[in-house]
Amino acid sequence: MIKLLLVDDHQMVRLGLSSYFSIQDDMEVIGEAEDGQEGVEQALSLRPDVILMDLVMDGMDGIEATKEILAQWPEAKIIIVTSFIDDEKVFPAMEAGASGYMLKTSSASEIADAIRSAYEGDTVFEEEVTQKIIERNHMSQEYLLHDDLTNRETEILQLIAQGLSNQEIADECFITLKTVKTHVSNILSKLDVSDRTQATIYAFKHNLVDD
Repeated sequence: MIKLLLVDDHQMVRLGLSSYFSIQDDMEVIGEAEDGQEGVEQALSLRPDVILMDLVMDGMDGIEATKEILAQWPEAKIIIVTSFIDDEKVFPAMEAGASGYMLKTSSASEIADAIRSAYEGDTVFEEEVTQKIIERNHMSQEYLLHDDLTNRETEILQLIAQGLSNQEIADECFITLKTVKTHVSNILSKLDVSDRTQATIYAFKHNLVDD
């Protein structure tokens, strides 16, 4: 039986969810809270398997409550259930450590499925939220891919950008041609580019080559 805690300042939301979960064979609502502070207290006292957390509430909001719960109980599984999908809500909730992010427009059955997934240790996000995370990671990745390069790989990337051939790089670095080819292959893979030309463009774009 999955034990649930509902944290939401709207009584009708709690009532609707509680009523639906009561007819599920594998779920039981063991507590309800109408604000973040009460949610923290009940979470730490009742230790439910999954917590459904609203975001916008008077006093302590859902993000602060999530942080507080996880600070004292890192194993807690918290699913945000909210009406908000803007970046200012989604990413702070993820950074706070929430196990999932669902919208109140989701069906009760979808939220129940999310609960089961979180209970099993999976993360559960609305499709819109997943897309936001992918887009943000892609934007961040564009500027940080080269952070994965070793010092030697960065050096070889700079030589590639200067137009040196593999043999010239081998001579410059006092390494074998085979080693150079391995480094070049790793560089292309880490920068997610397909050839030396694209690697050169990347190097200049990110100021990795001295003019």
